[in-house]
Amino acid sequence: RNNFMLQWNKLGQIFNPIQMDTPSWMREYGQLPIPIELNDDTLRIYFATRTQKDANSQYISNTAYIDVCKKNQKEIKTISSQPIFQLGEPGTFDEFGCMPNCLVQIEEEKRLYYTGWTRKQSVPYATSIGVASSVDGGESFKKCGTGPIIGISFLEPFFMSGAEVKKINGIWNMWYSTGLKWLYDSNNKIYEPIYQIVHATSADGIYWERNGLPIIPPLSENECQNCFTLFKNKDLWHAIFCYRKGMDFRKNHENSYRLGYAYSADLKNWVRDDNKVNIDVSNTGWDSQMICYPKIGKINERIYLYYCGNEFGREGFGYAELIGSE
Repeated sequence: RNNFMLQWNKLGQIFNPIQMDTPSWMREYGQLPIPIELNDDTLRIYFATRTQKDANSQYISNTAYIDVCKKNQKEIKTISSQPIFQLGEPGTFDEFGCMPNCLVQIEEEKRLYYTGWTRKQSVPYATSIGVASSVDGGESFKKCGTGPIIGISFLEPFFMSGAEVKKINGIWNMWYSTGLKWLYDSNNKIYEPIYQIVHATSADGIYWERNGLPIIPPLSENECQNCFTLFKNKDLWHAIFCYRKGMDFRKNHENSYRLGYAYSADLKNWVRDDNKVNIDVSNTGWDSQMICYPKIGKINERIYLYYCGNEFGREGFGYAELIGSE
């Protein structure tokens, strides 16, 4: 029996590139926030950001960071002056975008798992999961290879993104979203992606065993799930993720992203119970239309939830503190 019930205190918006004086490559979006502790006073938050649309209505995504005050994370100390690594060369999986997903500390190395994306002809894009490494404390990263560590395969033919990686009892675990299909939206004349969360394991965090089988039961046909983030309390693992309807989700905010919850005792079998998540869109403001791309961060023994708001994080990200769990 799981009596765990999350209680959150929303602490507000941390970063909004549209309202701030940011470089040209950081004009819109603060997506997929990842917090790490730099020192006793400072927190670094990595995130994906974009240029403004070009003449063909296309974006370029890069990975940036801000340094904030630990005591008041809305107090920004530094904004990165350049991306932490470069986009891929022509023809590679990350030619048009590198979006951070998860940071793992391995002795002196910081290993960053990220989603790379490239453009397609019939559907808008294809994404895969790559990895980069930092040995200067997270100031800059070097890609570990030109190709992805999780790319399309016989069992997963479309795309994958949103890796959450944890080494637990000597085994590397990755939760990520895999594409199941593309559906054609005849009203807007575009294809929309359908994806759900799957699990993979590894001995070294680079080469993965995977089967492409979804682990979280959907609430509706063609439900999409992303950004699985988890923490342990007592004997159970608790996961938060975002989900949305498969179609008509961009302007119909009833179908837009919300946060879901699942728990597990063995990291393999998950029970979904969204009633326990207890955080939703606000009545007004930057997170009033959707709430998405969650990431759990443990700072000074407190648990925080970082997340994006309206327009898939176009207006940046904010945070909430876990104030109760029973």
